[in-house]
Formats: sequence, structure tokens, C-alpha cells
Amino acid sequence: MILLDELRISLENCRPQLKELYDVLNLDADKKEYDELQTEIAKSDFWDDLENSQKVLQRSKSIENKIAKFEKLSEMLEDTLTLIELCIEEGDEDSANDINAEAEAFMKTLDEMKLSTLLSGEYDTKNAILTFHAGAGGTEAQDWAEMLYRMYNRWAERHNFKVTLLDYLDGDEAGLKSASILIEGENAYGYMKSESGVHRLVRVSPFDSSGRRHTSFAALEVMPEIDDSLDIEIRPEDIKMDVFRSSGAGGQHINKTSSAVRLTHLPTGIVVACQTQRSQFQNRDYAMKMLKSKLIEIKEREHLEKIDDIKGVQKEIAWGAQIRSYVFMPYTLAKDHRTGFENGNINAVMDGDIDGFINAYLKSLVHGTLDK
Repeated sequence: MILLDELRISLENCRPQLKELYDVLNLDADKKEYDELQTEIAKSDFWDDLENSQKVLQRSKSIENKIAKFEKLSEMLEDTLTLIELCIEEGDEDSANDINAEAEAFMKTLDEMKLSTLLSGEYDTKNAILTFHAGAGGTEAQDWAEMLYRMYNRWAERHNFKVTLLDYLDGDEAGLKSASILIEGENAYGYMKSESGVHRLVRVSPFDSSGRRHTSFAALEVMPEIDDSLDIEIRPEDIKMDVFRSSGAGGQHINKTSSAVRLTHLPTGIVVACQTQRSQFQNRDYAMKMLKSKLIEIKEREHLEKIDDIKGVQKEIAWGAQIRSYVFMPYTLAKDHRTGFENGNINAVMDGDIDGFINAYLKSLVHGTLDK
């Protein structure tokens, strides 16, 4: 029972970490706010202002989930310690492996919640808009862009986040030229902001009959979804709107109607498009959100005072620095060039197992090993 004794001491030492996590998460204030929101929801005129009621319900649910996650974590610790005590008293060595698994699950969840406290940026709690661009290289690069598109959709599924397709432009023969998706979930932007940049693929191309190894590039832009509560001045005369027929892969991605919308911000040349919604109005609304988000992201990244200061942004937003390489041949490895984190299970990575890369990035920010 020596191992169980050591495990018990190790878990007991986690109690101060739990207390610190409770304080950092500011759960006392959250519980007070939650009670106030429940009082507001119970009012007879709550549904009179539908827009406000939706925001209140969303905020209430977010706080409820946050509190529930911490309480579940606390229960995991107490349940595991109780199991250890019972096994020691009864001399039940056969259950040691199961208890170790429970302890590992607790430690993993604790680390994840501690990492979530690092998401303190102004927009980290927002939803995330991801835009994919195939690099030079034709079909090979377009196929790589679609592989990334699939990877991030799978990541969102793993976290029970909602994904909405905003725009999709097919590749010439395979893959995609560009696409945009909205990922909705708690801290979606806080996690996804680490993924913005150029992604490099090395593999034997299935499109090369000679079986040669190819290097391809695709870029990912990540922006926070900016809601209407944030006041951003975009002059109507600075917006050019074009309406066009959707051109994606039919029913697989979009409905082919003449309601697709493309917005051009004339002072900066920024272009956004949405073609997946049912009406021109809905497409324009989503496109406007994307434009606001892109302007805000550039403004924050470049430390600018106002939107008007954004000039010549094409260079800044198009590619950025190469952040990660994915090698399929002659060996299999995904490696992040900023943190050094790597994963040799390339198939798992392409199926959305990228939390290790995201967590390493967040830790690097805390330890000051990254510039931003």
C-alpha cells in the first residue's frame, strides 16, 4: 500500500491548488451574479426584451457551467481520496490501477482548469472566427487547406463547441481555396488565437504520379467574434457591398442562391464574404461581424489607437510567421516552432488532437518565452 499512501499525500497536496483556483476563478462573485441573474429571469416581464433576455440566459448558462466544472473537480478529488482510504483499510491492492486512473483524470482536469485561467485577454471569452487560405502550389496546397479545415472542425467537436460555416470556396480540383467558420464555445478565441499563422505540410503528394515529396503551405487567420455591444465606428461610405451567386460544393457546403455577400473595406482593402446563410440579410450580418472582428484583431495586434490607423494591412494579415510543421514522410511528426512542442501521432493530430500545442503556447506566454 506504499504507492497508495504516496498517491494520497500527492492528492492532499492539491487542496491548496484547488483553493487558489477557486479564488482566481472568482467564483464567489460568479455565484452572486448567478443569483442576481436568476432573479431577473424570474421576473414576469423578462421576455419583453428578447435580445436582452437571450444575453442574460447565455451569461447565466456560462456561469452555471463554470461553477459546475469546479464543483465536479472538487468531487473528483474527494471521491478519489475516499477510494484510497477504503482500499488501504481493506488491503485491496487489485483496485490500485483503477484509483491511479481516477487520480490521473483529476490531475488532467485540474491542469486544464488552471490553464483556462490564463485566458484573461479582453476577447478571450469570445467566439472565434477562423479563415483558411491555401498557399501557392495549386491542388496540393488547396488539399492541405481542407485538411486543416477538417482538423479544426474535429477539435471543436471534441470540445462540444458549435461550428457554423460562413464561407467556402472550392479548390480547382480538390480541397479549398478559402473558407471561414465560426466556432462558438466558452473561451473559443482564447484557445484558437494560438493557431493563427502559416501551417506547413511535408508529404508524398497523392496528386503527383511520380510519388515525390512535396512541401505545402496554408494560412489560418483567427479573430474574435465581436458582438454589437462593442462600439466600432465603420463609416457606411467606407463599405462596398457586392452580391453574387454562391459557388461552393452544392448541398455539401452551401445553398446555391444569389444571396451571397462580399464586403470590401475601402480604406484598408480588407475583403470578407459570407454565402452560407439563407438570406442576403443574414449573409451581410455575418460578413459585417467578420469585418469588425478583423479590424479589431489588427488594431489590437498592431497596438493602434483607432481603426483609421490601419493602413496597408495586406502584408500583415495575409500570411504571418510559420508556426507549425506537419510531416508525413519520411517520418511522422507535428512540431510547433514557437514552443518546441511536438506529437509523433500525426493521425491523431489531424483528427483534432491539438490541445497539447494550445496548452504549450499558453504556458509559454506565462513564462515569457514568446513575444506575444
